[in-house]
Amino acid sequence: MKKSLVAVGIIVALGVVWTGGAWYTGKQIEGRLAEMVTQANAQIKRNAPEANVELSAQDYKRSLFSSQFALQIKPLPGSTNPWLKPGQSIVLNEHVDHGPFPLAQLKSFSLTPAMASVHTQLVNNDVTKALFEIAKGESPFVADTRISYNGDTRSDIALRPLSSEKENEKVAFSGGNFRVSADKDGNALALSGEAQSGLVDTVNEFGQKVQLSFNNLKTDGSSEITEFDERTGSQKMSVDKLTISVENKEMALLEGMNLTAKSDVADDKKNINSQLDYSLNSLKVQGQDLGSGNLTLKVGQMDGKAWHQASQQYDAQIRALMAQPDIAQNPEVYQQKATEAFLNVVPLLLKGEPVITVAPLSWKNAKGESTFNLSLFLKDPSTTPDAPQTLAAQVDRNVKSLDSKLTIPVDMATELMTQVAKLQGYQQEDAAKLANQQVKGLAAMGQMFRITTLENNTILTSLQYANGQVTLNGEKMPLEQFVGMFGLPGLQPAQPEINAPQAPAVPQQ
Repeated sequence: MKKSLVAVGIIVALGVVWTGGAWYTGKQIEGRLAEMVTQANAQIKRNAPEANVELSAQDYKRSLFSSQFALQIKPLPGSTNPWLKPGQSIVLNEHVDHGPFPLAQLKSFSLTPAMASVHTQLVNNDVTKALFEIAKGESPFVADTRISYNGDTRSDIALRPLSSEKENEKVAFSGGNFRVSADKDGNALALSGEAQSGLVDTVNEFGQKVQLSFNNLKTDGSSEITEFDERTGSQKMSVDKLTISVENKEMALLEGMNLTAKSDVADDKKNINSQLDYSLNSLKVQGQDLGSGNLTLKVGQMDGKAWHQASQQYDAQIRALMAQPDIAQNPEVYQQKATEAFLNVVPLLLKGEPVITVAPLSWKNAKGESTFNLSLFLKDPSTTPDAPQTLAAQVDRNVKSLDSKLTIPVDMATELMTQVAKLQGYQQEDAAKLANQQVKGLAAMGQMFRITTLENNTILTSLQYANGQVTLNGEKMPLEQFVGMFGLPGLQPAQPEINAPQAPAVPQQ
């Protein structure tokens, strides 16, 4: 009997603590909601200023164990937005279970105390109506977010299956599950998840039916804000299969795509080092196996402060271009202006004297593997203030040294060109003969112009540069001589401007 009373007393005590805790955390959420929305808006402005949207919380209702409110996403006053017109908004319904043991969390048998658990669903309105239609009337996604007492969050996002079929258009998506974690300030972020399949059927500008599909997409990574106010971290993404078809005929099949990108702050706490690794296990075009490829690209010694300044300057210039309809709606003009904007920030990017390494870029088939390796040491042009008067001086102002090597096995190249010829309609025997002639012709032409050499049935090219001197396949020469081999003009010294005398006026007849 006493044991039963003790057990009942413990349960009652826990109930009081739980109820009191739920009331307290509910009051905390209510008091901090405006602050959380303000922080979220600051993150949007910081990470995606071009979105031109802001958040606001409305219709807050609190009970003992839970609260509800609507989170509205609407355009910033006086701004233009490509997907939200003035007066339109996206609304999220938020159901909050109070801590320390939120009911939603208990359903998943998680007993770790938390301030709240939030269930998020999209509201069906004039903006989101199309999404609800292809999600069969349901919210296209739901999110369950755990908010810890220190402000960190973890969101499990379930993307629902989507299906839409209209005239000449079809969209199908298997759905997916993703997890997003963030610290209280939004500085440390992590994203992981997967989606099984997706398909898009449409018609291109030539009236042809085009289909794009993927299988087994996965991603996993994390990042954090550095003292330079830039993100560093790592992200992995893989796709088992990507297929492109035209008029129901498979044009390209890419299998085993893997991409890994990572960046970190160097030991000197001043520079950022980055690396990108890409691999493709198989590429087939119209059923012909063209091989597999790999790329490892490294960029080291990128000055962190200069990188941030260049990024801010470039983003500002792009936003200014996008705000001009006559430029934003003209692809050729926009591309030209965007290129100019990038060139404007290149001197900033060179401030840390970065090093670019490709080791290697390779392509492999059944007959061998071709590789390209590059090491490029760049220079801060501001350390050489004098205007360059020669081509070598101009290059040396930006380049310390370059070392590159290209290796192409003749058999590998012949096999690749054979597959390309078969794509053009040649039969195997004729395709092999044509490929053999093409590769031998290219090898001979390369040797004639001293661009390549042929050793052990392998086409080779090596190029080094430093201090105005080029070494091409072991032969040293000044930069001007190397450029002259290709008929390219060198840099001419600036000439003083001379005002030519005007021709006398011709008397009127």
